Amino acid sequence: MKKNKSEITIVGGGPVGLFLGICLSKQGIDCTILEKRAEPVQDSRSLGIHPVSLELFEKTGLVNEFLEKGISIKKGLAHNGKKVLGIINFDQLGGPFNFILACPQFYTERILLAKFQELNPEGLISEATVTRVQQSDQDVSCWYQKAGKEYCITSKYIIGCDGKNSLVRKDTGILYEGKQYPDTYIMGDFDDNTSFEDQAVVFLPKQGLIESFPLPDNMRRWVVKTDSYIDSPTQNILADFVKQRVGTDLKTLKNTMISSFGVQNFSAENYFKDRVILCGDAAHVVSPIGGQGMNLGWIGAWLLAKALSKIKMNPEKETEFLSDYQKQQKKIVKKASRRAEWNMRMGRKQSFPFFRKILVQLILKTPLKKIALKVFTMKGLY
Repeated sequence: MKKNKSEITIVGGGPVGLFLGICLSKQGIDCTILEKRAEPVQDSRSLGIHPVSLELFEKTGLVNEFLEKGISIKKGLAHNGKKVLGIINFDQLGGPFNFILACPQFYTERILLAKFQELNPEGLISEATVTRVQQSDQDVSCWYQKAGKEYCITSKYIIGCDGKNSLVRKDTGILYEGKQYPDTYIMGDFDDNTSFEDQAVVFLPKQGLIESFPLPDNMRRWVVKTDSYIDSPTQNILADFVKQRVGTDLKTLKNTMISSFGVQNFSAENYFKDRVILCGDAAHVVSPIGGQGMNLGWIGAWLLAKALSKIKMNPEKETEFLSDYQKQQKKIVKKASRRAEWNMRMGRKQSFPFFRKILVQLILKTPLKKIALKVFTMKGLY
């Protein structure tokens, strides 16, 4: 027998939906997550977890599991392909988490899923494909398909955590505006044959950005700026770029993932409409350069859970509390978007790389480094 009622229904059981479910469950709010996949992702995907997210995980009793699985990056190097231009030490940050944690998404989702099921054993309905959403004055209903049958669950609120192509957002008629940038990239995970160990490296040769991050199990993520979108990326294509620009040879190494991606910046006009609320990529998408997207989703989930807890105590202030969530999260997203765009522009192909070299050295070898430290670690967003 499938549940036909839940105080809150979350559509989407990825990292943001699961964390939101955890936050709500810990506050005693009944919630159900509908997830179309049968199990968590199998590849690394998003991996950068910033200090602000680690602080939220500490508050929800999750941080130790993440620290056990990830690699703490305490130092970043800026490099032009020939020599180091500057060093940024994350251990100069204040607070308990003075590093960026590199944790593949397959670990992230498993950790969050285990915690959610510990708090709410019957709360996840997997292999559930949501087909439509309909609101009334008192509640909102969500229809979904599972194993060839149709079911309906009715809630006080439905929260769309179902990504940038959100069906929840589209069915509710919330406008999603933004733009596609011309920037394109190819990325892959390889055995680590460098001497960088647990350091992150941002290469800035004239042909365009290359980022390199350590991963667990002696692996390393490589992200390369390309002139155009590569429809069928391969290990050799990425390896050729890296060899030509920075001299590292990846061709004979074990490779576990290759993909291409473009860059978008979109935001929903409103993050809620009556009894439908948006969170994560369903509400906003920023450039992935800088690794802020998933972390922004977690911040939003935390703020939204707080708002819903306040509504439970003071239901007459529902619109006020949801408006506060929208206002605060939109402000955070706007600030993060500007940072992400700056990161992206710095990594573009340069006709005169000398000027970029001077700018990077100015930032990393002067008191401006303190500002850069906050920007790269999402400090000061809220």
